[in-house]
Amino acid sequence: MEPVSLEDQRIITCQLGRQIRGLIEVAVRCQYGYPQAIRVYPLLEGQPFPTLFWLTCPFLCRAISQLESAGWIGRIERLLHKDGDLKRRMNNAHRAYIGERHELLSVEDRADLADIAASKSLLEKGIGGISDLRHVKCLHLHVAHALVRTNPVGEIVLRHLLQHTCPSTNVVCSSYKAL
Repeated sequence: MEPVSLEDQRIITCQLGRQIRGLIEVAVRCQYGYPQAIRVYPLLEGQPFPTLFWLTCPFLCRAISQLESAGWIGRIERLLHKDGDLKRRMNNAHRAYIGERHELLSVEDRADLADIAASKSLLEKGIGGISDLRHVKCLHLHVAHALVRTNPVGEIVLRHLLQHTCPSTNVVCSSYKAL
């Protein structure tokens, strides 16, 4: 795991439009070397934060928001309902995500979570803290996970997108370096 540079932190802040909390690492970079997805700690200020991987790429965020607006969450949920193999692979991705969350927690954090009875949201709920694994909370979460690990829903979305990074003539994040 490479340390997160001050430049990375500045670029991520610009990408998201706010300060990021709990940043552990830049999990994957785009072809231009800018952060595309990050990994964050599963606790923020002592409270569970079930999203480990966060999509930061403004280009992908916009493209995925357009898919969500066009009804792709419902479309993916119908696929999960019909396709047993997809459902099984997605359940495996949820279990792996839960396991990774658990592994990241320190012994002290695990004890603190048990004391406040809050471990359920991190150790039983799926990607993004979803309770009902038949549903999809947000395509951005799944794409971020697919860029870093294995996530069948994110992979479907990425296959649908024509591009996964900015066109070379308009690299959005290059303008953030000047700030």
